[in-house]
Amino acid sequence: MALTHLLYLHGFRSSPASAKARRMAAWAAEQRGLTFACPQLPPSPLAAMALVAGIVADWPAGGSAVVGSSLGGFYATSLAEQPAHRGWRVAVLNPAVDPARDLSRHIGELTAWHDPGLKFDFTAGHVAELAALTPPARLSRPLRYYALIAKGDELLDWREMLARYAGCDGEVIDGSDHGLTDFEDHLPGLAKHLLA
Repeated sequence: MALTHLLYLHGFRSSPASAKARRMAAWAAEQRGLTFACPQLPPSPLAAMALVAGIVADWPAGGSAVVGSSLGGFYATSLAEQPAHRGWRVAVLNPAVDPARDLSRHIGELTAWHDPGLKFDFTAGHVAELAALTPPARLSRPLRYYALIAKGDELLDWREMLARYAGCDGEVIDGSDHGLTDFEDHLPGLAKHLLA
């Protein structure tokens, strides 16, 4: 089925202004008739998922896809494992596997990467919300997933990502980094999966 709707979910402290989000927006603009959404996600995971649910409420079960980077990869997986979205194609880019564990060390006032003037509070309540959103241990239909995993990720363990997304389509990159500064080199494989 042709891709008609694409959602991009950015990572923790990131935004639609990130390099990957902007590149995906440009790629989406090149696809005829493709609806693209890349919302600014609030710090609260439950509020973020509620925002996403509102955006995709009338999107078709077939022809829709979600791409998520880092924490956005966790959100994308959580969304895609909901019964209404199990027909979606999914791509995760250096996805967070256990963000409740990892982000519990970052409780306090934080700044956004792309706008240091934008400050927000990340709380223990937000960590609990992340834990509540944890998708099932086994993915439904792993082959609808594409996992782009960098061994050079300085923030997340690539082995943990690879184990979580075992059996999925994708690519393990020797080197690179958490932000996937070489994302352009890997966009063709990702695009092929989304358009398959």
